[in-house]
Amino acid sequence: MRLVALAPDAQGHIRAALQIEPQPGWITYWREPGQSGIPPQVTLKPESRVTLEKAGYPIPKQIIVGNIHEIGYDAPVTLPLDFKVEGKPPEKLELTAFIGLCKEICIPFQAEYSLSLAAGEQPTAHELALLDAANASLPQAPSSDFTVQSHSLSADAQSLSLHLTLPEAAGADPAVYVTGPAGYVFFQQANAKREGTAYSTDIAIGKLPKNYDIKGKTWGVLVVDGDRAMETTLAFK
Repeated sequence: MRLVALAPDAQGHIRAALQIEPQPGWITYWREPGQSGIPPQVTLKPESRVTLEKAGYPIPKQIIVGNIHEIGYDAPVTLPLDFKVEGKPPEKLELTAFIGLCKEICIPFQAEYSLSLAAGEQPTAHELALLDAANASLPQAPSSDFTVQSHSLSADAQSLSLHLTLPEAAGADPAVYVTGPAGYVFFQQANAKREGTAYSTDIAIGKLPKNYDIKGKTWGVLVVDGDRAMETTLAFK
């Protein structure tokens, strides 16, 4: 695991990335790991005056181990990170990265980083290429040819109906990952139907936190169709 970070820009933003390279046969996890696993966690020292504004996650895959369905990566992956400095930039970016790695067993792995943030230091071509490639690996925002047309949760909150526009008129059913409350991800589909670029499916929701009220909440959805992926939010009134 390796941390790459550039010096803060004039607005105090730090472009960074966490590279994770599992050994062959091992996996690591997406931001919602599925039925088991540990999502990546980045923790900064409170006194550093640096906060993590956003962590990006490249397109994951569903990994089935026995009866366990997990979501993650079975190859090297780079997570883009956006940090913000409040006040005078510190001399170093100090943080702890914590991930889960699994093969026959699961092992939590933690590393502490202390990276110089020399003011005015110019990034190398390799660093810029790495960060640009990491951003390019992220799912795209909705577009006219790839979007969620409508969504609705059943009265018993057991099924989420989605109507999508897909970029291609033919192909296998797309993978759909819906992230609800923290720690919950739903991806089992039923009644899937693809007609040209129109696609409809019902996502099994199952158990939600006790006394959970969906009104006013926002969930996330990631749709992977062939070599394209789109990520957006679902708002519930």
